[in-house]
Amino acid sequence: MMGGVSRETDMDWVAVAMAPEGAMLDDAIVARLAGRLKAGPVRRLGPDAVEMAVAAPDVDPGEDGIDWAVLPARGRRKRLLVADMDSTMIEGETLDELAAEAGIGDRVAEITARAMNGELDFEAAVRERVSLLAALPVAVVDRVLARLRPMAGARAAVATMRASGAHCMLVSGGFTRFAEPVSARLGFNEVRANRLEVRDGRLTGRVLEPILGGDAKRLALEERRTALGLAPADTLAVGDGANDLAMLAAAGLGVAFRAKPVVAAQARIRVDRAGLAALLYLQGYARAEFAA
Repeated sequence: MMGGVSRETDMDWVAVAMAPEGAMLDDAIVARLAGRLKAGPVRRLGPDAVEMAVAAPDVDPGEDGIDWAVLPARGRRKRLLVADMDSTMIEGETLDELAAEAGIGDRVAEITARAMNGELDFEAAVRERVSLLAALPVAVVDRVLARLRPMAGARAAVATMRASGAHCMLVSGGFTRFAEPVSARLGFNEVRANRLEVRDGRLTGRVLEPILGGDAKRLALEERRTALGLAPADTLAVGDGANDLAMLAAAGLGVAFRAKPVVAAQARIRVDRAGLAALLYLQGYARAEFAA
């Protein structure tokens, strides 16, 4: 039952089932899924994930509490990863953290939530939130940066893809003062993000133009894909907010990770409970192949 998914099977699709972060995927659940779906060979990817051959992309697992995705059996491993930062590769929203230091956390967090759900123009929302931080000492950035935590599985996802020859790019609607250190910590090849204006050791309340929003994220993916000579199918994008939708749609594999409602409603592939190891499982990596 736990053998690898055969390339000779006449099933053109692979279903991946994943347990919530920190949990195990019980063999009893796996057996129910395989029986219910009349699945072909089942392969245990790790204690928290399996893949199985299925005959159609619209199969219903009928199992609550797990993440579930169906992908084409061929061409699963991607050669370009483009990832959002806030609430995707790291926990939390960096701009909200800065606002909390300034004593206006609730006010800014409400604007952030509405922008990430597509209720506000992203660029206008960036300008409005940053304007509220005028005169905040730039040293506060270092305090916030020191307490940022990578999302579970973030380092493994980047390290494993790079070890397999993929190019990894962090593309954030946040700011270089956070994105550049985060990119270095997690091992990305490159980073693109917005720039805060600073004078005399304090934020001026302005963002340097141009602002990197949803269209810019999509263009970053397409430009790097072209430069590397890759096809759209070779690309993987992951994000959670409305400004990630265009990027997710442009990728061969677009993954909505613990996404805002407007994003979750439009995404074909969603990861709501698992960590970022899911990005590797979706590509067919077993945990024994993880680089970190």
